[in-house]
Amino acid sequence: MSTWIVVEDEPDLYDTLLALFEIWSIDGVAFTNGTDAMKWIDDVDDGSVETNVPELALLDIRLPGTNGHDIGYRLRQSPILKDIAIVLMTAYHLKPREEREVMARSQADMLMYKPLPSPAEFRTVLEEAIAQRRA
Repeated sequence: MSTWIVVEDEPDLYDTLLALFEIWSIDGVAFTNGTDAMKWIDDVDDGSVETNVPELALLDIRLPGTNGHDIGYRLRQSPILKDIAIVLMTAYHLKPREEREVMARSQADMLMYKPLPSPAEFRTVLEEAIAQRRA
């Protein structure tokens, strides 16, 4: 079974994403704030939590605690999690310069704007991000 990480603070979207993961038979490691996500990464790195290495991290950019692009940056520094696909999400329209900055900071594979596409299209886009990261 695949494992994906989701960090999303908006309750309805959080619940929807976890429901989709269940339908798609994907294990979800889920957080509603950046602080808990960062602690989990630290715990994975120091061996105090065991997990299947996730294939994908789906990160909201604006979160309570640490923001999504800093979580992406931290994932890339992790000896265990550094190679997973990272997809940033935001409901806020970013200027081209801001897009470049968050993508560079997080070393993300993709940036998606909310509202997210249909479930089928969304899954295809996420699986493409995973395939590109593996290549």
